[in-house]
Amino acid sequence: MVKPKIALASDHRGVQMKNALAEYLKNKNFDIVDCGAFSEESCDYPDFIIAAAEKVAKKDCHRAIGICYTGIGSAIVANKVHGIRAALCQNIEQARLSRGHNDSNMLILGAGFLPQDMLFPLVDTWLNTPFERGRHEVRVNKIKAYEQKHH
Repeated sequence: MVKPKIALASDHRGVQMKNALAEYLKNKNFDIVDCGAFSEESCDYPDFIIAAAEKVAKKDCHRAIGICYTGIGSAIVANKVHGIRAALCQNIEQARLSRGHNDSNMLILGAGFLPQDMLFPLVDTWLNTPFERGRHEVRVNKIKAYEQKHH
């Protein structure tokens, strides 16, 4: 079986969380594509978040996870990439609903606001929750149609 590919990206404020997540996901048999950052030296999150989002948009990776201090800027920039439905999730229920209802394909985390002990359970929930389809698919298809029309 082919290992699912997950793109990871962060800025300097999220690099520790990204590195911990990379190790965790490798141990869970995911293939990790690390888009940076690679140090805690100040850098600009769009450079790395866009790279990860584009890997999903181009279908080089199944999904992506982006991390910065609040997650807000990363969510904004990720959602500029055609085909990305990035969700900033601060708890397990949001992670579950972002997948089940919104078919999110990029998870955004705020390293400064997510307790370390919630990181792995939240990511596991996001990775393991299927899209529910039904009435939610109608809504997601409206997003896709708008995006197609305005791309």
